[in-house]
Amino acid sequence: MVFIKVRGEDKTRQISDWSIKRDGSSALMLVCHFPSGKRFSSPLEECEVVPTRVLSNQLLRTKGSAVLSSVEKAVIYGEKYAIVQYSENTKSYVFKLSDIEFVASTKIKNEQLFHYFLSVANGRVDQAAKPADKVIAENVLRQLNALPSCADTALHAYCSGQNGPQAQAGDFIFPFGINESQLQAVEQAFMSQISLIEGPPGTGKTQTILNIIANILLRGKTVAVVSNNNSAVANVCEKLGKSGLDYLVAELGSTENRKKFFANPRPRPSAVPEATPSMEQIQVVLQQLKGYLSTRNAVAQLQVEINELEVERRYLQQWQQDNGVQIPALDKYKLTPQKSSDLMAYLSHLGGSRVRIKDRIELLFNFRILRTRPFDNWEKRQSMFYGLQLHYYDKALQEKNLLLETHQQSLRLGNYQALLDALTGISMKYLKQHLHRQIPTPDPFEARTYKRRFDEFVKRYPIISSSTHSIINSLPAGAMLDYVIIDEASQQDIVPGVLALGCAKQLIIVGDRKQLAHVPTKLNLAVPQDKEHYDCETYSLLDSCVRVFNGSIPTTLLKEHYRCHPRIIQFCNQQFYDDQLVPMTKENGNNPLSLLITAKGNHTRKTTNLRELDSLLATLEGEGESAWEGEDGRGFIAPFRAQATLSGTLLPTDFVNDTVHKFQGRECDEIVFSTVLDKKSTTSKFLTFVDDARMVNVAVSRAKKRFTLVTGDNVFTANNGHIAALVRYIEYYAEERQVHRAPVISAFDLLYAEYDQSLERLNKRLRQDDSDYKSERIMAQILRETLEQEICRGLMFHSQVPLKQVASTLSGSLTPRELEFMGNGSSCDFVLYFKVGKTPLGVLEVDGGSHDTPEQARLDALKDSILSKCGIPLLRLRTVESHIEQRVAAFVMQWATNASKDSVG
Repeated sequence: MVFIKVRGEDKTRQISDWSIKRDGSSALMLVCHFPSGKRFSSPLEECEVVPTRVLSNQLLRTKGSAVLSSVEKAVIYGEKYAIVQYSENTKSYVFKLSDIEFVASTKIKNEQLFHYFLSVANGRVDQAAKPADKVIAENVLRQLNALPSCADTALHAYCSGQNGPQAQAGDFIFPFGINESQLQAVEQAFMSQISLIEGPPGTGKTQTILNIIANILLRGKTVAVVSNNNSAVANVCEKLGKSGLDYLVAELGSTENRKKFFANPRPRPSAVPEATPSMEQIQVVLQQLKGYLSTRNAVAQLQVEINELEVERRYLQQWQQDNGVQIPALDKYKLTPQKSSDLMAYLSHLGGSRVRIKDRIELLFNFRILRTRPFDNWEKRQSMFYGLQLHYYDKALQEKNLLLETHQQSLRLGNYQALLDALTGISMKYLKQHLHRQIPTPDPFEARTYKRRFDEFVKRYPIISSSTHSIINSLPAGAMLDYVIIDEASQQDIVPGVLALGCAKQLIIVGDRKQLAHVPTKLNLAVPQDKEHYDCETYSLLDSCVRVFNGSIPTTLLKEHYRCHPRIIQFCNQQFYDDQLVPMTKENGNNPLSLLITAKGNHTRKTTNLRELDSLLATLEGEGESAWEGEDGRGFIAPFRAQATLSGTLLPTDFVNDTVHKFQGRECDEIVFSTVLDKKSTTSKFLTFVDDARMVNVAVSRAKKRFTLVTGDNVFTANNGHIAALVRYIEYYAEERQVHRAPVISAFDLLYAEYDQSLERLNKRLRQDDSDYKSERIMAQILRETLEQEICRGLMFHSQVPLKQVASTLSGSLTPRELEFMGNGSSCDFVLYFKVGKTPLGVLEVDGGSHDTPEQARLDALKDSILSKCGIPLLRLRTVESHIEQRVAAFVMQWATNASKDSVG
């Protein structure tokens, strides 16, 4: 209820309406409207309107406008009119309250954190070594000071660490394609003020951004696409252009870019788009397709698992052939993979003892084996044991191939590909029809005046592209967009990244913490207390947001990988992404991995290595003409600029040469990665730089079809880092090994993972009161707890592995007695392996009371000698000793220190 008094007299019941306006002399007048149609005006200062309230230090915009203005004071009369006085302006303005919006201001610019950002910007101005760098730094500083103090911005959310929820708005379209991860990423982008998309190499990051932009346009909103890397923004614009949508983009940013854009703006399409299905029909297709997205991923994942099983099976067959193993036919037993593993465990349990009635019952009831003659002596059991290993792989492959066919048939019967094509097509048609209706054709804009017509401008160009360094310069003072998408955020400095956060309400961060980060200027400025997550010298904007919001923002990992040959990306997957990626590319007959190890010697001169290039040239001459064509055919990359430059003078001209840092975001059919260092040059500084997780991840993932590593002999081995893991990986998976290594046997990991579980199930049933078994269980738990540490994530262990499958019988240094001992079924209690490359590292033996006998001591000595000759370290632990946990940890840590920096960020 509103009460109106004029010169102290209550007029409320007499009038039908009221308004506030200015008269001819610009005085504020209250106009009373009577039922008779008459009107009576009085100076507002002589009237009283109840309720009246006063607002101060607010921001105001007219409804539908993108521009905010700072308000010194606003008086709200009867919740109908507002008399507004802007900051730095004594004149007051009359607005209908229904035509404007007040937005709360924020004091973050007065707080210590923002002052720290200003100090960083000032410090970079002072330390700029070149005039051009100083111009850039001063530009960033000016824009920081020009940021609007709005509480609705993503900047306010970032500085306060408080993410605001958003109501999910309407239905979604997918004109640029869809997979399971992209569906989740797009939906979550509209459910939260801030969302994060982790986009590993080749996972359709740009496609996801395009789908988000399409849904922003569908909702009539505006978006800025920014990056520290101009090529990333250009890539988005280029992809929009291929779909005929680049006419929506205002490519702003630097003064030069703005001049270029306004000199040649893209015209709005005049043709009427073809008719399109309704949104309801699009949603029907989308719902049908959703049911098959996980199945499509399951198909790809099964193909990876089948390939891995096939590789391990080949290694096992080769081992059996090298050791003259004769295996019996096992198909008649109809054993599943798990039953094959369980029977292996039971045969190991039997050892050399005779088959008792109890054992016959076990074999009959658990494995449906009635005749025990194939198991009546140790030689037969050993032959059966090795036969079961191969049988496990055969049956596992059979099961997975059957499941693969089932999933593939489900996709075929459900018309998965047709649904996907239909959704993409009708989504694009619907979007273009919508844009044809909504995008106006105003008078042309000019670089010097578009900011004054900014509301018109963003209706015509709802997508603004810019570098983060120039986004505020591209907007009028107080302009606020609906969304900002920051691409390649792992390379984005916090300052100037915060500029983009200050001009939009919603923020979508896109990047990959496991790729190369930015290289900040070192200023040694103190970060405000309790604000360490905003440290501009330690964190990229992506890293900072992850730490500031600490799990409170929706995060999507794009899992589906479309760039590299599966064998290439699987190294990155195993080493850096915890096997979360799903390779969608096809395995083919080409050899995708190559390892070139140069001869021993000191060949590095500062940051070049001519021997690596000479060795590469010799290899290239032997291979003949390149199979790859075009500018993205072959690439040579190195950690150091000098090596990349030197390669340009020696390698064939079709090679693209650059540093790994400059190659991020690019790809080639074939990539050659030169590590440059030799043993003499492996200082801690150089080694840390070259063997960095992000460096290696980016280097490998640039290759689509073939990856070649050129490195020195054992240069990185002692570091046990990522390049050592890469060497092991290539040796394990390459068709032909090019480097001789120590006589050890790589793990049959998938087999022994199942075998470990079978042993545990069997021991729980049959060895509950066995003291040696209890000791082994305790040791297994100690190992598990040790390997759970972050620093040990690159390691794994298996138990009760036959000695013949750890140390090779082909080693020429073994004596006849040692070979006989290996053939008698001796096993290792616990074997440590690298996860990547599956190379055995060391053996742990648990010695119980039985090891005190002279005979057992003699056998232990044989095992010790064999492992020593094959270069496999051994740790023996007696059950009566103390400090076992510390001894195990010390044994493990000699490999863990560098090898397990698998995850970055």
